[in-house]
Amino acid sequence: MNTPNLYPRQIEARIVEALLDTPVVLLAGPRQAGKTTLVRQIAGQGRRYLTLDDELTLLSAHKDPVGLIRSLDRAVIDEIQRAPQLLLAIKKSVDEDRRPGRFLLTGSANLMALPTVADSLAGRMETLTLLPLSQTEIEARSTNWIDSLFLGQIPKADVSATGDNLLERVLRGGYPEAISRASSRRRVTWARQYIDAIIQRDVRDVASIDKLDQLSRFLRALAQVAGQMCNYTHLGAQVGLDSKTAARYVSVFEQMYLIKRIDVWARNRLNRVIKTPKLQFIDSGLLAALISLGSKEVKQDRTRFGNVLESFVFAELLKHATTADDEYRLMYYRDTDKFEVDIVIENAAGQLVGVEVKASASVKQSDLRGLKKLASIAGDQFKMGVLLYDGHETMPLGDGIWAAPLASLWGI
Repeated sequence: MNTPNLYPRQIEARIVEALLDTPVVLLAGPRQAGKTTLVRQIAGQGRRYLTLDDELTLLSAHKDPVGLIRSLDRAVIDEIQRAPQLLLAIKKSVDEDRRPGRFLLTGSANLMALPTVADSLAGRMETLTLLPLSQTEIEARSTNWIDSLFLGQIPKADVSATGDNLLERVLRGGYPEAISRASSRRRVTWARQYIDAIIQRDVRDVASIDKLDQLSRFLRALAQVAGQMCNYTHLGAQVGLDSKTAARYVSVFEQMYLIKRIDVWARNRLNRVIKTPKLQFIDSGLLAALISLGSKEVKQDRTRFGNVLESFVFAELLKHATTADDEYRLMYYRDTDKFEVDIVIENAAGQLVGVEVKASASVKQSDLRGLKKLASIAGDQFKMGVLLYDGHETMPLGDGIWAAPLASLWGI
C-alpha cells in the first residue's frame, strides 16, 4: 500500500490547469485530507510557502494583511480560513497584477459560507475541493464511476473486495492518516482525536461558539441518524439545543466538511426546496468511530452497518463528482408512499442515475421498488438505475436497472 503522502490525487491535474489561467486558486476540503502535501508538490521551488498554522505568520496576517501580501510574488498560503481578511488584500494585489497562478490557497473550512468572502474574489478565484482519499485513489486507478454510468457503462469490479475486505474499507474511511494506522484500534483513536481537535480548535475560525461540549454531543447525536430523514430541531432538543442553535451547528459541521446536506429530487424544482434534506457524513471512518461501530459489532449485528455503508458510497460518489468531466448533483428520492432511492445523481442536462445501496450479497425483487418508481416518474430523464450490493456479478434486471458490486466504485 502507498504511504500517506504518495497517493495519486485526481484533482491535481485540475489545480495545475487552473493555475495556468486564473490568478487565485483555492483548494478547499477538510483538515488532514492531504491538501498541504498536494499543494507543496505542485508549488515546487518557484513559490514561497506560508501556513497560517504558524503563529508568527498568523499574527502578521491579522496585524498587517496588506503588507504581508505585498511582500509576496507567487505564493502558497495554507489554511487561509484562519485569516480571511487576507482575501481582501489578495483581491487588491490581484487587481493590480492579474498574472495567472499568483496565489495557491488552501482552506479547511468552506470560505464561500463566510460573509463578504464570496464576493471579494468573484471572477478572480477558482475553488476546487479535495476530500479524503477515494478508493480509486487508494488503488491508484483512474476510472470515474459517475462519468462511466452516464456513458452507459458500469466499471468492472475488483472481485476480491467483498465481505471482510469491503467491511475493512468502509470502517477505515479515506483519511490518509487513518489508512496508515496498523490496526482498527489505532484508526479509531486517530478518528476520535481528529474530531475533538476540530471541535476544540477549528470551529473558532468559522463561528463564535461558547459551549463546545454541546457541539460535540450534537455531532454524536447526528451520527446516530446519518443517512436518515430526521427532524434536526427535535434531535437538537434532545441534547438541550433550541431550533436556531441546532440549525447553526449543522451549518458549522457542513463548513468544516464533516457532513453534507442532501436535497430531495423532484421533477418540480420548487418541491426540492420545501422537502426535508438528509444529512450524510463525508467520511465513513469518522462516522463509524462516532457511533462506536467496529468489525466485531458488525459481525454480531449488521443493522447499523447499512447506514455507514450508505455514507461510504455517498462519499465515494461525492469524490468522483469533484473530479468528473461533467457537472453533477447528488440528491435522494423519497415520496409520500415511502418509495426511496438512496442517491440520485443528476447531470447538467437533467438526466438521472439512481443508486440504491445494499449491505448483503443477495438481491431481492423488493430491493428494486424505489429504482422502478424513480424510473417511472423521471421518464426520459432516467438514464440508469444501479443496485450496489456486496457481491461479484454485474447483472441486468430489466427496465434500465442493474445489480452491480459495490467494488465497481473503484473499478479496474
